[in-house]
Amino acid sequence: MIDRHAIEATYDVIRPHVRLTPVVELDAADFGLPSRPLTLKLELMQHAGSFKTRGAFANLLLRAMPPEGVVAASGGNHGAAVAYAAMRRGVRARIFVPTVSSPAKIERIRSYGADLVVTGDRYADALAASETWQRESGAVPVHAYDQRETLLGQGTVGLELARQAPALDTLLVAVGGGGLIGGIAAWYGGAVRVVGVEPDGAPTLFRALEAGRPVDAEAGSIAADSLAPRRVGALMFPIAQAHVDRVVLVSDEAIATAQQTLWRVLRVVAEPGGVATLAALLSGVYVPAAGERVGVLISGGNTTAVAFDRS
Repeated sequence: MIDRHAIEATYDVIRPHVRLTPVVELDAADFGLPSRPLTLKLELMQHAGSFKTRGAFANLLLRAMPPEGVVAASGGNHGAAVAYAAMRRGVRARIFVPTVSSPAKIERIRSYGADLVVTGDRYADALAASETWQRESGAVPVHAYDQRETLLGQGTVGLELARQAPALDTLLVAVGGGGLIGGIAAWYGGAVRVVGVEPDGAPTLFRALEAGRPVDAEAGSIAADSLAPRRVGALMFPIAQAHVDRVVLVSDEAIATAQQTLWRVLRVVAEPGGVATLAALLSGVYVPAAGERVGVLISGGNTTAVAFDRS
């Protein structure tokens, strides 16, 4: 049900509503690494600041929408994406986020006119509150990662990148609940080595692959507002088992360094979760083989620039 054919059909539906985000081809030496071609997919330039907008539109366009509208729980990016898509489609939206959500993401959700509820310390708390509201209201739930339409929408990132950079050997993809890597891995189906990247304080897919099933994991990191659900989704897990090569873990220090480096080299401001993939390369937890053509997905940019060198 979540395969290349279904992802192509979903792309045909959502393409008028999402941006074709750019690819930057550069030399890894620009980042202080050994010289080799490096491809960056800048999905942080998507509407609402992240890849999540693809899954949001897939849900709103492929499912019937009642007068009660939609409800979603989010660390921030999914909520912003659902709020944006709902605004564009004229659909009511109520978004639940935890207190760990960044002010930038909270403000973006509000700017799209959604009814925002801040509750609980972590994503799981917001999810529980959203489920209660869904039962009471009859609104359609739009899950951040464990829903077919969500995975199909996120898989369109892989479809686009395969057209933009067809010679890749490896793609580094950040993992939270797994909707993004699940969709991308389903698209490539093993044709490209897909490597997951998680904060070492939130190793959800890493722990699941160790256990052979989704299990609860730690949920602490500077990227906790985008990469720290309690466990990965059930729908994506068999896809990950079949088509994700491995998962590597990066420290918060490495993520912060990657943010600063991306700003210094390209003048691109990414949020912590969005740049975890680059952190894997810069910190050496993923070392490409000789001649390996590597792609890095920069998945989100909902943060503020105040911590960056403005010179």
